[in-house]
Amino acid sequence: MLPDKEGPNGGGGPRCTHGSAGEDPSVSLFREYLRLKTVHPEPDYDAALRFLDRIAEELDLPVKKIELFPRRVLTIMTWEGTNPALKSILLNSHTDVVPVFQEHWKYDAFTAVKDAEGNIYGRGAQDMKSVTIQYIQAIRRLKAEGNKLMRTVHLMFVPDEEVGGHKGMETFVTHPEFQKLNIGFALDEGLASPGEAFTVFYGERNPWWITINCPGNPGHGSRFVENTAAEKLRSIINSFMDFRETEKLRLNMSQCFTLGDVTTVNMTMVKGGVAYNVIPAEMEVSFDLRIPPTVNLQEFEKQIKLWCKEAGEGITYEFAQKHMSQNVTSTEDSDPWWNAFSTTCKAMNMHLEKEIFPAATDSRFIRAVGIPAVGFSPMNRTPILLHDHNEFLNEQVFLNGIDVYERLIRALTGVPAFPDETNPFL
Repeated sequence: MLPDKEGPNGGGGPRCTHGSAGEDPSVSLFREYLRLKTVHPEPDYDAALRFLDRIAEELDLPVKKIELFPRRVLTIMTWEGTNPALKSILLNSHTDVVPVFQEHWKYDAFTAVKDAEGNIYGRGAQDMKSVTIQYIQAIRRLKAEGNKLMRTVHLMFVPDEEVGGHKGMETFVTHPEFQKLNIGFALDEGLASPGEAFTVFYGERNPWWITINCPGNPGHGSRFVENTAAEKLRSIINSFMDFRETEKLRLNMSQCFTLGDVTTVNMTMVKGGVAYNVIPAEMEVSFDLRIPPTVNLQEFEKQIKLWCKEAGEGITYEFAQKHMSQNVTSTEDSDPWWNAFSTTCKAMNMHLEKEIFPAATDSRFIRAVGIPAVGFSPMNRTPILLHDHNEFLNEQVFLNGIDVYERLIRALTGVPAFPDETNPFL
């Protein structure tokens, strides 16, 4: 399950390659997908749809497209199982990627350059175009081998995950077509792992994006005006940043905690003022909060209200995002889904480290409607570079991941039927 030290091309080949001569077809397909500029703020989703149409035809799978919002189309490919009445397996991925600062990259972020060590550079190499192609190629292999899976498998390709998911998964989980999929268990993205182990995520922190508005007395910049917006803003900032230091200390002092176990607080925007010599009538500050499922969310909001009250009169706040579900997926050996997942990984000598995901993925929306979901990207011995400059994935790590998904899909679709398990839509 580990990348070759020098990569399949060894150290004596060309420094980097753009073509695919002599290359594994799965790697070539991955690099082709990386070249599609599905990058915000104007992702080329049409290119992704054309690519997925071709894949569905190659796999001989029926495809369904659902336009959730204008130019926001979700694609589903379905491989029907031998017993379609049973709960299905969802392989979820998103098609969009975050922006790049090209001046900080070794290579063009959308040419999918492969260097002499087999490292493939491109935006989405880790997040999460690699996983998309691994799903596809695992299904391709299983079909080519003549497998008949007991449970139905749905491959889902979702837009707008990187901008909060409102025009993607958040909306789709309330759609009648989602209910018809009859999903029993979902796989979604995880993170790379620099060490030997593979991280697997059974829950996520709740993202709260909050803006706090501080009104105050305006006046001339030459005077000591009382009760200004800036004074209130300073109090708010101090309260949030003091709490940030407390949480950072908790993380650093505990050998058991990971980032997903504490609340992170980051001040991301400050607005206010019209001129150097005018004391503003209002100022506002925005924070990105990520809250673990162990925190009482109602009590946490009470704390925010107290900070606002202590800072002065008239302070208000509003949320741009306030995710409230704290559902987590069972990782008990007695759970049939987790047992199938974990024992399959163990059979491949993969050591799993279970964690709460520190950021946010579409899994949170899936769990919120009561469906167990695991965040997992089979990328060990790999630096975590999602959203970073020079995002890359080694081709051997990528190819090993196809083997992993091939076995996981076979195991999950073979989970025995539960008592009274039926599909109400059949």
